[in-house]
Amino acid sequence: MSTNISRTASLETVRELGLPIDEKKDGDSRNETNIDKNTVGTAGENVDDFPDGGLRAWSMVLGTFLSAFATFGFVNSWGVFQSYYEQTILKDSSPSDIAWIGSVQYALIFLPGLITGRMFDIGIFKIPFAVASLVLVATSMLTGQCTEYWQFILCQGVALGLACGTLFGPSMGIIGHWFKKKRGLALGINACGSSLGGTLIPIATRRLLVEVGFPWTMRILGFLMLFVLAFPNLLLARRLPPKRISGGMLNWAAFKSAPYSAYCASSLVAFLGLYTVLTYIDISASAAGIDEDFSFYLVSIANAASGFGRLSSGIACDKIGGINFMAPMTLVAAALTYAWPFATTKADFVVVAIIYGFASGVYVSCFLMPIYEMSDVHDIGRRTGMIMSIGAIGALLGPPISGAINTNTGGYTAVGYYAGSMIVVASALMVLTRQLFLKKLWGKF
Repeated sequence: MSTNISRTASLETVRELGLPIDEKKDGDSRNETNIDKNTVGTAGENVDDFPDGGLRAWSMVLGTFLSAFATFGFVNSWGVFQSYYEQTILKDSSPSDIAWIGSVQYALIFLPGLITGRMFDIGIFKIPFAVASLVLVATSMLTGQCTEYWQFILCQGVALGLACGTLFGPSMGIIGHWFKKKRGLALGINACGSSLGGTLIPIATRRLLVEVGFPWTMRILGFLMLFVLAFPNLLLARRLPPKRISGGMLNWAAFKSAPYSAYCASSLVAFLGLYTVLTYIDISASAAGIDEDFSFYLVSIANAASGFGRLSSGIACDKIGGINFMAPMTLVAAALTYAWPFATTKADFVVVAIIYGFASGVYVSCFLMPIYEMSDVHDIGRRTGMIMSIGAIGALLGPPISGAINTNTGGYTAVGYYAGSMIVVASALMVLTRQLFLKKLWGKF
């Protein structure tokens, strides 16, 4: 009797402190208070009490910024590897075959979100993040030893892509824990990390390839990733204790929501076309007669411009809503995708890279933002993981489809028509999502 009274008193004390408890039926010896060790929330902190600033919150943004540099920044640098492999190590393989390496990377940076998102929701974060960091460093270095196509697929495609995906997904969930009113700005700053990585890594890679060769280039990039990822591993932490929500990794009930389903469809279609220009602008410029010593900079120019798009989108989305800014800017990206095959001079390609980079950066920065508005904060990880996994299908298939069209038509005109049309359809689905959610023609969303 005294044991039961003591236990009841303890539970009441924990409730008063606002801490999470895992209550099971009476008589179950496994009853215990379940307080997640990876959270930094204070006792009694309410789920709606978003810090939206302060040293601790902005340190999270710094951590996700550096994580994005090492993951999305690395993946967005694929164009320089596509060009190099076509001309050297894998010159006997078709552009479409080589594009599969980059497409696997693009897909796997999203696909693990289905698992890591659910793990994040239930409080499992630190250990997978640390392991993925080490795998990313190791595979970066091991890629330098690859000589066969299948080796590149397994090492640079699958292993490196999985590591990037395991790091990228949870960092998006962390932003959702710490920011609400300034969430767009936080996401924009975070996304600038991938822009900075996508700008600097191609330039460094190109110079290193000439100076020290491919194996040592990849080793140096591996050491760079080791240094960069040390900081997110130290800084990043959940704010809220985990909440056990039924349903496993998939929340099928979410698809009963018409706005959520429509937005998932827009993500799938968008990624079927969005990465085409970034993948092929380098090699298409060389095919148009542009000096290779200049054309490889186009990937960096596009990524640098995307940084301005990502930062401005963060500010604009907080003011007018994510889709209200993303949808028109995505149409701009579509227009530049249509125009890209008709570029013939250096100036043409630079203009395409800058405007396309800015517009596509807006989408990449904020495409998860509407999900935060459609989700309970405790289910953010799972819902973002679901849409990222759906988008991964588009990211996987898009560039190889574009490569196959190029091989069959002998040029990039039809490629531009295909990719641009996919982006237009995605923009239309975004507008449909807003209409279904707001049930009126205009409003902040």
